[in-house]
This record gives sequence, structure tokens and C-alpha cells, in this order.
Amino acid sequence: MLQTDQELFEQIKFKENPLYEQIIQDILEKKYSIVDNFFDTAEVDILRENLLEKYEEDNFKKAAIGNKTSEVIERSIRGDFILWINEAEAGKAEKTYFNKINSLIEYLNRTCFMGILTKEFHYALYPEGTFYKRHLDTFQNDGRRKLSMVCYLNNEDWKPENGGELAIYTHENGKEEQINIFPFPGRVVIFESQELEHEVKPVKVPRLSITGWLKTR
Repeated sequence: MLQTDQELFEQIKFKENPLYEQIIQDILEKKYSIVDNFFDTAEVDILRENLLEKYEEDNFKKAAIGNKTSEVIERSIRGDFILWINEAEAGKAEKTYFNKINSLIEYLNRTCFMGILTKEFHYALYPEGTFYKRHLDTFQNDGRRKLSMVCYLNNEDWKPENGGELAIYTHENGKEEQINIFPFPGRVVIFESQELEHEVKPVKVPRLSITGWLKTR
């Protein structure tokens, strides 16, 4: 089949992105990817300020478990507070965030044919002493979530002893391995929503992030 001029132009215009290629390779090899400094210090600072301002205005709600038709608040399982982010109403900081996410989505769809059509993200704040027990980021009879993403917005002086690490559970040759990932500012973690169980360990100081999912339909 002959290619159109537009198709040829798109092929010529395409430029490989080393960072995105590394994310793809990581997910293919181990089902998760850790990217430090995906967002720079200035971007993290303004997103953190935005999160804290909205939290102080009492816009957050206690996070629930289950999907939107069967939500249950269960503090023994999950202790964070969240605020969904509407891209259509995004402020300057959030637009910068979505611009980067949309760029990644476009690249994944173009190079891996992932078919990501929608996304959903929320701010998350874990108060001192809270956690989220081991779980999968998918619901029964709803497999739309393809990739989970977490962007950490903690202070620059965040220390491992603050807790709040993301524990991802992988399996190879019948053996389970626990990967502990500390929530350093600007770090992004991407993993397969339907494959990897994970949990948030108890935090000793408030833990801030944007969490979301890339969905197929």
C-alpha cells in the first residue's frame, strides 16, 4: 500500500525520545519504571504549593476503596485524602503537568500501540501515620486502567526515614520480590496497573503526590 505524503511527513518528523524509550524498556523488562527528575524542582514546588493550598481550603476528601459505584471509606486499608484534577479547568501548574503526561501518552501510543484514550489523576496527601495496604489498581469487570503513575511532590529534604515508600511486588520464577521506592520529589513511578500489587508504607510526615492512571477506553 502506498503511503500518503502526510504519513511520510509524520515518519520524518518523528524523533526518538531517550527518556520515553527507557520507560518503555523498563516496563517491558520488569513491568515498572522509576524516573528521577521527570519534573524539575520549580515544577514540583509550584505543584506542591497548589496541592497544599487546596488542602488547606478543605477541598480534599477522604479516599475510598472500590470504584465510583461502590465506594467505601475504610481507614484500616487506606488513609489518604484526595482531590481529582480536571484537566479542562487546570491552572498553570497543572497544565505543565498534563503537557508532559500528554507527550508521554502520545509517544506510547505511537511507538507501542497501547491505545491509551483517557486518563485520570488526583492530588493525594497521606497524613502522618497513614498508609495504603497491598492492592491492585484495577476493579472487577473493569480493565481500563493500563498504566499507573505516581509523581511525588514532597520537600527537597525528604528522608528515607520519613517512611511512605511505595512497595511494589514482582514475581519471577515463582519467587516474590518486594521493591521499595522512596517518594523523592520529582520522581515518577510508572507500572502496569493490572499486574503489580503494591502498597504505601506508613508515613511519619505528610506525603504528597499526584497519582493517576492511563486508560484504554
